[in-house]
Parts: sequence; structure tokens; C-alpha cells
Amino acid sequence: MTSPALFTPFTLRSVTFRNRLWVAPMCQYSVEKRDGVPTDWHLVHLGGTARGGAGLVMAEATGVTPEGRISAWDTGIWNDEQRDAWSRIVAFIHGQGAAAGIQLAHAGRKGSTHRGLEGHGAIATHDGGWEPLGPSTLPFPGLATPAPMSHAQIAQAVAAFRSAARRALDAGFDVLEVHAAHGYLLHEFLSPLSNDRSDEYGGSLENRARFLLEVVREVRDVAGADVPVFVRLSATDWKEPEGWTLEDTVAVSAWARDAGADLVDVSSGGNVADAPIPVGPGYQVPFAAEVRERVGVPTSAVGLVTEPHLAEHIVASGQADAVMAGREFLRDPHFALRAAHELGAGVDYWPFQYERGTFAHRPA
Repeated sequence: MTSPALFTPFTLRSVTFRNRLWVAPMCQYSVEKRDGVPTDWHLVHLGGTARGGAGLVMAEATGVTPEGRISAWDTGIWNDEQRDAWSRIVAFIHGQGAAAGIQLAHAGRKGSTHRGLEGHGAIATHDGGWEPLGPSTLPFPGLATPAPMSHAQIAQAVAAFRSAARRALDAGFDVLEVHAAHGYLLHEFLSPLSNDRSDEYGGSLENRARFLLEVVREVRDVAGADVPVFVRLSATDWKEPEGWTLEDTVAVSAWARDAGADLVDVSSGGNVADAPIPVGPGYQVPFAAEVRERVGVPTSAVGLVTEPHLAEHIVASGQADAVMAGREFLRDPHFALRAAHELGAGVDYWPFQYERGTFAHRPA
């Protein structure tokens, strides 16, 4: 019997993923000390999905600087204490047979916010917040007005991505993802809805993409020949024609590929508050398919893929090379093992401690 496409291995550079059902980066807002150091929560959260059969476990959006966090409760990777805490988590993920990835991020104008449990909107500096940065003074609705970044601050941010990539590799991560989606800093520079600069980082598409491509080149240089580099892009602001569009994404994906990206992780939205997004199962998959076909670069698809047969169809039909799932792994950390059973894939990575729970097990 032919193995389901979702459970065939996939290789990028020196990394072979045991399957193509991957854990999407999901913010946990669980660093209670607000120091960016991942905790036992992150070990159990991420380790549980590795134990549950995922091919790649991608850690949440992780700040490359303190002000690069969305909230003060986010993880970071700007110092060695954070690096060492991540290394323990990565070791456990590897021990379960999964690859480990980290999403390197800067929140930009969407930084210094409350986490959901504490309310919404910006958090004041006297409560541990900070002045957010952005391409210009255009704020995200309901959040603080950002300070427009100087050329020196842009260069510092590029250097911070490079340093974060180095620490991530030292922690043992197999994959580095540059976060340029969901209305965070790099996406803010890409979109004309959030970038009204008139210098070499604003105006034309080439100029608006300059910051991202500088980051990708630095991360690629640190990653060397063996480590895959992903770029997550929002395919559209859902505000065409004035906003970021799929055509822009196709062009920038090609430039990112040429700068050293190995895979484009295709999502959408996040840069404006009133976008009319037609949410439904697999609603973002056509964007991943378009980028894959037109750019000739591997893609991953994401967006309410909660059912194994839909994930299988996406990969088997060539719309994407892998599927990133988020909510379903929150509901069921063993989603990948359950999908393998439902699709009839014989996998050999059930934890031996759980063998009595396998569908093939019969009582003595």
C-alpha cells in the first residue's frame, strides 16, 4: 500500500523531517518572570507535540531583542541564559525524533502589549512596557504610536537577527524561521499600509523589501550550508489593491529564495484590524500553492487545517510541501499520530511508553 504523502519524509539541506505535518509557531505568553527565558511550560508544550509525532516543532515567535517581543511574557533569544534554556527543550524534542525550529521575530509597532489574560492594548512603560518601533508613525489600531526606525536602528535590528540565529544554532535548533508576517516589524516594512517612508526602506516594493532581505542574508550566512532557513510571509493584507498583495508576495518570495531562504511559510493578514478575511478550513492554502508554483520554492501551508484528510490532500495534490497546524495541536498534542492512524500510515515512532494506546494494540 502506498504511504500517505503526509507521512513521507521531506529533506531540506541536511535536515530530513520524518513527516510533513508540522507544529506552527504559537505564542504562549507564559514567561512569568518577563525575562524572555523559556520555562517548563514551553518544555511540556513543545515536547508534547514532538512526542505526539510531529515532523517539525516550531517554537513561538521569539524576540531577537527585548523590544522585539509582542508582550513582556514572550520568549527571547537575545542572551545566553535564554539560549541555554532553549537547549534543554531542543534536546527533548530531538529525543522524540522530531526536528526543532524557532521563529525569530520582532514585533515592531505591535509590541509592548498586554497578554490576553491581563486585557488588551498597549502596556504602559511603568507596568513594564516600552516604546514600540516601526517603519513610520502609523500605529496599529488600539496600540501605541511607534517611533520610526532610524537607519542605525534598522542596522541594529539586522544585527540582532544575526546574533539570535547564532544563539539558536548553538542551542541546537535545526531550522531558523524569519518572521515577516502577521503585521509584525518586517511585514510592517513590506506593506504600504504601515510603511509611508520616503527613503530607501520605503516607496517601491524593492525598497520596502530591503529590510527583510538584509535579515534573510544575515541569517543565511550564519546558518551555513546545512541549516534550512524559512521565511513566514502574509500572502495578503486582505485589503487589495491598496495593501500588500499576493503579487507582492510572489515577487518577494523569489527575492527571499535568492537571498538564501529554503522554504516560504505562507500565512496571511495581521497588519490591519478591519480586514475582511474569509476564514474557513484551508482558506490560506491557495496562497501557498501559488507561491510554490510560480516561484519554484518549497512552501508550507497553514490556516484551519484540522482534519487529517485535508492535510493529506494539500500535500498529495502538490499545493504545499508540508502543512503547519496550530489549533489542532493545542487540542491534541498527538494530532500527528492520530492522523497517521486515520490515513493508514504505518509509523514507527509511537513512544514505547504509550504502546498500549496504539490502535494496533490488542488486550492480552
